[in-house]
Amino acid sequence: MKLRKVTAASAAVLALALTATACGSEDKNDSDSSASGDSKTIKIGIKYDQPGLGLKEPDGSFSGFDVDVATYVAKELGYKPDQIEFVETKSADRENALARGDVKLIAATYSINDERKQKVDFAGPYLLAHQDLLVKADSDIAKGTDLNGKNLCSVVGSTSAQNVKEEIAPKANLRENAGYSECLAGLQSGSVDALTTDDSILAGFAAQDKYKGQFKLAGLKLSNENYGIGVKKGDTTTLNDVNTALEKMVSDGSWQKAVEANFGPANYKNEPAPKIGDIVS
Repeated sequence: MKLRKVTAASAAVLALALTATACGSEDKNDSDSSASGDSKTIKIGIKYDQPGLGLKEPDGSFSGFDVDVATYVAKELGYKPDQIEFVETKSADRENALARGDVKLIAATYSINDERKQKVDFAGPYLLAHQDLLVKADSDIAKGTDLNGKNLCSVVGSTSAQNVKEEIAPKANLRENAGYSECLAGLQSGSVDALTTDDSILAGFAAQDKYKGQFKLAGLKLSNENYGIGVKKGDTTTLNDVNTALEKMVSDGSWQKAVEANFGPANYKNEPAPKIGDIVS
């Protein structure tokens, strides 16, 4: 009788353990499905507010060069367009989003630098951008020093604006706004003379229908910005797969088509497609 009681108790404990294990496996799968390539969807971090690069349209769709690159890469990884979930990823949260597993990849004007490479791995680069100026189409600003005594606009905390003030035109009158839209409004009205950030971002704004023909890029190449696709640190398999996809996108002409479609209206003079691992300092 005693033996039966022990056996019954053991069976009960074993049943509870199996139940707990099953629940744990379910939870793990649910967690992995949010970002893992093993699921039926893939989450990719992008910007929602950068025309020409990453923009959420009023109808809920997405457009831009980063979106086109991300969609192509996801296709090569085995996902259809309706299996891609784009997640808004702010600049300050990009490393954490990958570490937490909120997203599988990040394609969001993500410049590769040594500090970031300590926290994430980068596929690419897939675009070489430069800091530049956006000015009115009839502006006579042709070089950085022309900004001395002029009104320069950028967003709060912008390293681009500080670079101009400290290194190029210390006598420029810097105005910092919460967003680029305020700077564009000022540029349109004439209250500011130039807007500075990456040329790819500036080209995206200038290519909007409401601004066509009003602005131009100065073409100054004030810095080099190597855009890469962020991957969770240590995920070598995904990193290699994304690099293979990017190489194919360039070789089959899809990369150039995406550049022309998203930046063409602003007469953006893009650099040739960079080679994988070729970081321009």
